[in-house]
Amino acid sequence: MARTPFELKGKTVYVAGHRGMVGSALVRRLAREDVELVIAPRSELDLIDQRAVFDWFAAAKPQAVFLAAAKVGGIVANNTLRAEFLYDNLAIAANVIQAAHRNGCEKLMFLGSSCIYPKLAPQPLREDSMLTGPLEPTNEPYAIAKIAGIKMAEAYRSQYGSDFISVMPTNLYGPGDNYHPEYSHVVAALIRRFHEAKVAGARNVVVWGTGTPRREFLYVDDLADACIHLMKNYSEGQLINIGTGEDITIAEFARVVAATVGYSGEISFDTSRPDGTPRKLLDVSRLAKLGWRATTSLQDGIRLAYQAFLSEQKQAAE
Repeated sequence: MARTPFELKGKTVYVAGHRGMVGSALVRRLAREDVELVIAPRSELDLIDQRAVFDWFAAAKPQAVFLAAAKVGGIVANNTLRAEFLYDNLAIAANVIQAAHRNGCEKLMFLGSSCIYPKLAPQPLREDSMLTGPLEPTNEPYAIAKIAGIKMAEAYRSQYGSDFISVMPTNLYGPGDNYHPEYSHVVAALIRRFHEAKVAGARNVVVWGTGTPRREFLYVDDLADACIHLMKNYSEGQLINIGTGEDITIAEFARVVAATVGYSGEISFDTSRPDGTPRKLLDVSRLAKLGWRATTSLQDGIRLAYQAFLSEQKQAAE
């Protein structure tokens, strides 16, 4: 079962969700590896359709799989589209993991989310705190689907000896993020809000919540690098956290984004909006022991993310 280091060179590698923020970062990072990359756009392969997934895997037979496909969104999306977040993410995990097993996949990585941890779990969040307390209610459906995926990877590992692993990224940002005004995550939402305020000459920008929750942010290309490192060097049943090991309040973070975008007006807070979990900082000591640390500073990452936002805006306008 434990086969490390796992040799990616020369392997057929499938990235599920290759057009998403995480999947596209994985594709960029895999370009530096000597692999045969196989991808399937949603128009050709609906991962919620079990028969389609089983047929595709039987034909493509990928040797390594990065399961980065998911229905994702911020607090509002999670809380509003509860049935979709639960059904779609359960179906994606179940279909891809079973298809990989059926077709002799040598290694699979399932990407979870830090929302799988209990709302009030001790900080920083250790891998063994999963299922030790109630979840944050606003994103419980998504969290439950991700926990199910982690447990599936564990079960296939223990029952079949499959080299299936799970990783737990912290809050991500970077190229390919979703900038929807209601359904985006906090980084993309703030980049868009401060940019639009700068363009409009607005005197004030309203940030949701109290500004006091603490969050950890990881640049998505750092995540992709960590995933490749773990694919090669990690082979255990327990999930493993991926993050920076550092956090910042939403208020402080908003000021970093404002400065990067060049917005110089005031920032106020809408306390009627939900804060979510008070703090989410991952314990990344196990990852550090495996020889990986994030290299992109928050300031550099936000600058790169803003550049990507501007180029994506320009492309959309053309």
